[in-house]
Amino acid sequence: MKYILITLLFINNISFAQQAQWPILKHYEGEYIDKIAMPVGGIGTGDISIAGNGQWQDVEIMNKPGMGFYGATSPKQAPCFMVFTKAQNGEKKSKTLTGPIPLSEYAGAQGSTAPNHGLPRFEQASFDAAYPFATVNLEDSNMPVSAKAKVFNPFIPGDEINSGIPVAVIRYEIKNKTNAPLTVAVAGSLDNFIGMDGSKVEFNSFDRSLNLLGANNNRNTFKQIHTLAGIYMTSDSVDKNSSAWGTIALTTPDVGNDYTISYRTQFNTKGWGTNFTDMWDDFSDDGMFKNITFDTKLDDPRAALSVEFQLAANETKTIEFLLTWNFPNRKDWNDDSIIGNYYSTLYNDAWDVAEKTLPQIPALEAKTLDFVDLIINSNYPDVVKEAALFNSSTLRSQTTFRNKDGYFFGWEGVFASTGSCYGNCAHVWNYEYATPFLFGDLAMKMREVDYKYALDDSSGLMSFRVSLPFNKKANWKVAAADGQMGAIMKTYREWQLSGDDNFLKELYPNIKKALSFAWIPDGWDANKDGVMEGCQHNTMDIEYFGPNPEIEFWYLGALKAAAAMAHYMKDATFENTCTTLFINGSKWTDENIFNGEFYYQKIQPAKSKNDIAFGLSAGMGAKDVSNPDFQIGEGCLVDQLVGQNMAFICGLGYLADSNHIKKALQSIWKYNHVNTFGDHFNNMRSYALGDESGLMLTAYPDPSKRPAVPLSYGFEAWTGLEYTAATGMIYEGLNNEAQQVITDVRNRYDGYKRNPFNEEECGNHYARAMASWSTIIALSGFNYSGVSKTFTITTKPGNYFWSNGHAWGSAIVSGNKLSISVHYGKLDVQTVRLNDGRLLKLKKQITIAENNSEEFQMQ
Repeated sequence: MKYILITLLFINNISFAQQAQWPILKHYEGEYIDKIAMPVGGIGTGDISIAGNGQWQDVEIMNKPGMGFYGATSPKQAPCFMVFTKAQNGEKKSKTLTGPIPLSEYAGAQGSTAPNHGLPRFEQASFDAAYPFATVNLEDSNMPVSAKAKVFNPFIPGDEINSGIPVAVIRYEIKNKTNAPLTVAVAGSLDNFIGMDGSKVEFNSFDRSLNLLGANNNRNTFKQIHTLAGIYMTSDSVDKNSSAWGTIALTTPDVGNDYTISYRTQFNTKGWGTNFTDMWDDFSDDGMFKNITFDTKLDDPRAALSVEFQLAANETKTIEFLLTWNFPNRKDWNDDSIIGNYYSTLYNDAWDVAEKTLPQIPALEAKTLDFVDLIINSNYPDVVKEAALFNSSTLRSQTTFRNKDGYFFGWEGVFASTGSCYGNCAHVWNYEYATPFLFGDLAMKMREVDYKYALDDSSGLMSFRVSLPFNKKANWKVAAADGQMGAIMKTYREWQLSGDDNFLKELYPNIKKALSFAWIPDGWDANKDGVMEGCQHNTMDIEYFGPNPEIEFWYLGALKAAAAMAHYMKDATFENTCTTLFINGSKWTDENIFNGEFYYQKIQPAKSKNDIAFGLSAGMGAKDVSNPDFQIGEGCLVDQLVGQNMAFICGLGYLADSNHIKKALQSIWKYNHVNTFGDHFNNMRSYALGDESGLMLTAYPDPSKRPAVPLSYGFEAWTGLEYTAATGMIYEGLNNEAQQVITDVRNRYDGYKRNPFNEEECGNHYARAMASWSTIIALSGFNYSGVSKTFTITTKPGNYFWSNGHAWGSAIVSGNKLSISVHYGKLDVQTVRLNDGRLLKLKKQITIAENNSEEFQMQ
C-alpha cells in the first residue's frame, strides 16, 4: 500500500493575546451555580476552589483536604477580591467580585453560613467552564462596570511538571459600561493562615462556635522585584516540621506606568471584626490602601493588594494576580513521617513560584488552550467531553500527591479534612483512565510502586494498600483479587502506551510472581483451571466465594496480558501456561456462568481458610466461609465486564464470546438502569435520589434469586461503574444507551444538586470517577502500541482527540484519508490501522514531531 506524507506546521504569526479566547464547554446560571467549586492548583500541589458565584473556598494548599475551610479563623473573613469605581462626578462604588449568596446559605444558628456574607456583592453571576478554564460573569445594574473572574492552572497532558505548579492564575476583566471615564481599582485580600489547615479547632464557649487553630506569629511583607509586586506571607513560630508550615504569596505583574500599586500588611487588631471593617473602609474610600501598622500583632494578620487604573468610556482592562504557595512537609498516610512534596524540590518558596511561573504563563496557557480546544472541537458528544474533562480535576485535588522522589500516590478520595482510604488502593484505581492516558509517566510510577514496594517478594501477594514511608513489612498483608489482576493489565497498558522495554524488563519477574500468587494452595485458582473459585477480596469491600464475572474477567485479562508480555520476553513456558489457562477459563466462563442474558456468580462455600490466600481480614464480609453473606448470586452486576473493558482499551480483544459480551451489556441497560431512584429501596449510601436516573450496582430480574443478605453496596449507584458500563456499551455499538448513562450521571452533577467537579463515592473527588476518560477512548477507537508503533483509530468520519499519556493531538478520518497531528510530544508510527481491520504498514518507521501532521491514504 502507498501512503501520502504531508508535513504541516501549526505555528503562525497571530499573537497569543489575539487568539486566547477561552472555550466554553458548559454554561451555568441561576440556581445551577450554587454547588459549583472548581479546584484550581497543580498535580500534587493542593488547590483552592472557585465557587459558581466567584467566592474562593475549600483552601487545600497545606497537604490536607480542606473542604469547607476558607483560609481564615471564620468564614466571615474568607479570601476575597473587590472592585472600586469612581466616576467623574465623584460618585464612588465598591463591591466584592462575587455574585449572590445561594439561598441554602441564608440561614444558620448565627445568621448566614456563607463566607463573607456581610460584603456587598454583584446582583447576578453565571459560570462558564471548560476545565481547567473557568469564567465567572458578574453583572449589577447599580454598578458602572461589569466583571469577569477568569481562573486557570496550566494543564498539559504529558507534562506533569508544568501541570504541577502551585499557582492559581486569577484575572479580573473589568468593563466600563458607561460613556465616561472611570477610576477603577481591583484588590485581593486574605488572612495569613500559615499553620492553619482547617483541621485543628477549639470550642468557643462564649458563642458556642468552633475556632480554627494553628497560625502563630505570622508575618506579611510587601515585596517588589522587577515586574512582580505583592504580599509575601511567612511565619516566625509555626513548627517548621509541620505539614502546615510554608509560605504564601499574592502577587501581580501589573506594575507599569498605567497602574498604581497599594497594599496593607495588617489591619486593625481590636477584634469584633475590626480588621475586616478596616479593610473595607480603607478600600472603599478611594481604592487605595494606606499601609498602617499596629503595635498589637495578630497570629494571622490580614493583608491586601490593590491595583488602581483608569478605564476610558466603554473600555475593558484585565488585572492579573497570582496566588502561589509552597508547603514542603507532606506527611505519610498516618500524618506521622515527612515524605515531602515533589513540587517543593523545584521552588524555594511561594515567591520563587511566582517569579519562575510568571514569564512562562503565556506559553503554558497557550498549550493548555491547545489541549482543551482539541477536546472541544472533537466529534465527541458534549456530555462525554464534560464528564472526561471535569473529572480530570481530581488529579489536582488532595486525592493525589507526589512525594519528594516523584512517586505518584492517591487516596481513594478525600473527606473534609482527611484522606479517604489510603494506599493507592489497587481495586479503586483499576477503574480510572485519566492518569495513564494523560500523564503516562505518573502511571508508570504507580506501577513501580505496585511491584517494587507493594509486592511481597516471597509469596507474590500484592498489598492493595501500600505503606508510606515505603516499608514492605508495614504493608497491609491483604491482596485484592481484582486489584492484583488489574495491576498486571495496567502494567501491560503502560508498557504498550510508552513502548518502554526497560520498564517491562525491570518489572517482569515480579509480574510473574503476582500472577502466580493466584495458584497457591487454597488460593484464587488453586487448581489452575483458569477459573477463580477461591475467596476473592474485591472492590465491594467484601469477599466473593466462587466464580463471578467481575473478578473472572480481570483474571482472564491478566492471563492474556501476561501471555503477551511473556511472548515478548521469550518466556515460552510461562506464555504457554497463561495461554492455556486463558483458553480454559474463557470457555468455562461462557459455559457455566452465562445465563443467556448476563454473567453471574456461582456461590461456592470455601473449603479452607488460608488467611494469606483469602485476605479475610480486609473486608466487611461474613467470616462464615461455609455460608457466606454479601454475595452477588444470580444478579446482574453493573461492572461485570470491567476486565473486558480494560482488554478492549489495551487492544487485547475479547476475553469471552463476543455475542455474550454484547448481550450482557444490553442486559445491564435493561435491568440495572433506574429511571427514578426515589422508587427504589437502598439500605446503604445514596448517590442518586428522587427523580434522578442512573445504573444500580446489582439487579435481580428474578427477585427470588436475590441472596437474603445481598451484596454490600448492591443498591447504590457509583459514577465510576456507570462510566465503566457506558464504555463497554460503546465498544458494542450501544452508543445511544451509553450516552444516556453518561447524561444521567452529569444531570445529577448539574451545579444545583451537586458539584460538577466533584463526583463522590467514598469521599470527595473520588478516583474511580476518572473512568469517564475511557469513554473518549472507546468512542474514538483509539489504541496505540509504542512497542509495535501501531496507531489505531475508528473508521467513523470525524475529528478525534487522542492521547497516549506521552504525546497527544488529533486524528481526522475522512473517507479513505487519515490525518494524524501531534500537538505535544512525538509519535513513532510503523503501522496505521482503522478499527474495521484496514491496515497500512509503512516501509519504514516515521516519527511525527510536535506541531506536525502526517496524512495517510487508506485502502
